[in-house]
Amino acid sequence: MSQPAAQSSQATDRAGQDLHDGSISRIKALLESKDDTQRFVGLALLKSVLDNSPELCRNEDAIQGLWASVSPKFLDRLLKTGSQSTGKNVKEMLAIAVSVVHTFAALLPESEKSKAKFTDRIPRLSHAVLYSSGETTVLLLQLLRTLVNSPEGAVAFLQVEDVSALAESAPDHAAVLDIFFVAWITGTTCAIEEEIVANRIASGLQLLVSAFAGTDGSTLLDFLGNLLRSVKPTFLPREPKWLKAVVSLIRNLAASRPNATARSAYTNAAASVLEAYPSLAPGMLFSEDSADGKPFAYLLISLMLIDIKSTASTILEKLNQANYPQTARRIASAFDVVAFFIGYLVRCLEDESTETFPMSPDSLLKLRKAISETMSVVMELLRDRWDATFAGAMGLHPDARATKTETVTGSHNTLTWDSLVSSADEDPLTLSAIRALALWLREDDNETLQKEATGLTDMFVDLYRNSSSTDLDFRSAILVGFEALLARESGRDLFLSNGGWAVLTKDLSGLLQQSSKALGDTEASRGIEIVRVLLALVENEPAGTREEWMDFITTVAAWDFDCSNYSQNLEEFRVAILQLSCTLLAGASMGMRNRYKESIIAIRGIASSFGSSEIKDQQLKVAMDDVTNTLNGLDIRI
Repeated sequence: MSQPAAQSSQATDRAGQDLHDGSISRIKALLESKDDTQRFVGLALLKSVLDNSPELCRNEDAIQGLWASVSPKFLDRLLKTGSQSTGKNVKEMLAIAVSVVHTFAALLPESEKSKAKFTDRIPRLSHAVLYSSGETTVLLLQLLRTLVNSPEGAVAFLQVEDVSALAESAPDHAAVLDIFFVAWITGTTCAIEEEIVANRIASGLQLLVSAFAGTDGSTLLDFLGNLLRSVKPTFLPREPKWLKAVVSLIRNLAASRPNATARSAYTNAAASVLEAYPSLAPGMLFSEDSADGKPFAYLLISLMLIDIKSTASTILEKLNQANYPQTARRIASAFDVVAFFIGYLVRCLEDESTETFPMSPDSLLKLRKAISETMSVVMELLRDRWDATFAGAMGLHPDARATKTETVTGSHNTLTWDSLVSSADEDPLTLSAIRALALWLREDDNETLQKEATGLTDMFVDLYRNSSSTDLDFRSAILVGFEALLARESGRDLFLSNGGWAVLTKDLSGLLQQSSKALGDTEASRGIEIVRVLLALVENEPAGTREEWMDFITTVAAWDFDCSNYSQNLEEFRVAILQLSCTLLAGASMGMRNRYKESIIAIRGIASSFGSSEIKDQQLKVAMDDVTNTLNGLDIRI
């Protein structure tokens, strides 16, 4: 560029800058005026300047100065006046106020958006949505979504007592659901009373469900599918009035043969509702109320099974595709729904009540066949996914499995192929699939399926070994599966050859080493399940107790127990431990018993202490008496 041209350009820039400086000064003067008319003019000019001056928007100091000149009380008056159904220029007032605050929220740093000048506008903005329209509504909802993302904004939103205006607009604006979701999830971690958050969530959900009456509810169900699994149970209402209406939405949407998006919505919502309300939702969702002979439970589970089978054949190809998380979540939810249905079915059979039975015997037989066929496909999927992650080939011993090879191009996995994001033991889909499979194996007397499932024993043992309460916890589901697998001799042999005894007794020993006060009901329940599995193994061992199993007797003998804790689960856990000890000792040879006589004497003392303590349950008392008699009747040389 020539020197004259450069000088001309610089002069133009200076002139433009001077013009902007003059405009900014004038706007500030108008905004800081005591006259509302001048303030409104200043706000209108400010909106125009911000919309048409990109260079000004990049000047953080100038933006900070302009925002400081805007009166928050004047903004409130504009929002209040603009939130009236009639009046002169009310729409323009609301549009300008929303647009200006929205622009500043986009330009100012995050730290500014959590300050009171922004968050104190949330109540007015929440009410104003009812009277806004078009672009103003879009900007208003975007603004609210931005503000509730901070803890301060979430708290301000939770303190709004009446959000009915916002809830009523949810069917027409999906962004409203996002605002509620972010505010509620963020609010559960903020310094605000838990009761306030719970009450706001309860009332808000009721408003939202009412607002979606008369619609297909797919967006609401998608919202609930996310929310109910993200919020701690303590923040959810125990017996919500809206639950029946939500179940009706699920039923209607599933019966309408919707598109893929809606199918995903009702599948995830059904699983989340069942998970959040396990005592209420199954009866509502699976019970029979159809007069046309086509029970909804049959339709719903059939749809779930079809989705699982059709997806299982191709899902491994999608492990590294962008849509895999959504697909995996939908299929995991389908597995969860099937698992809840199996549990509901078992309870109905035990109840022997035809009133609660979800379908006719003929439909049940058809569904039983379909579930078994699907579970066979699921086992192939689990085997393939597990081998893709760890083994490289079915049944390889852990020492022979794939490791990384160092080459000139770096470190590479050998044999395996799997997801770049998460391995099989980190995928929630794996847990949901195993949970449904294990439950069906235990409850359905299908020898062919159980025989096929023994091929997963090595995977089950490995998953149990590497599980913990901090990550995906497969232990409870796998223990249910072991109950079915160990009913077969081949299953017991594979369990032992893959180190199953050592894995389960290590976990059980860890529970024994915890103090009674530290041992919670969840851990005690897992301990009871472990004992149930090991008892089936010990009782079916033709040669009697093995020498290596007696290490557990030493662990029990050193048990530092506390009889002052009388919870039902803990009492049952104590009795179960002693029952396993008795079974091991009863099956041991005389020489083995004599080698462990000191441990036997110690266990007798433990049993005596338990027997003298107060056991509330009558069946446990009988079991404890049997334990004491068996221990005292053991023949050992003192």
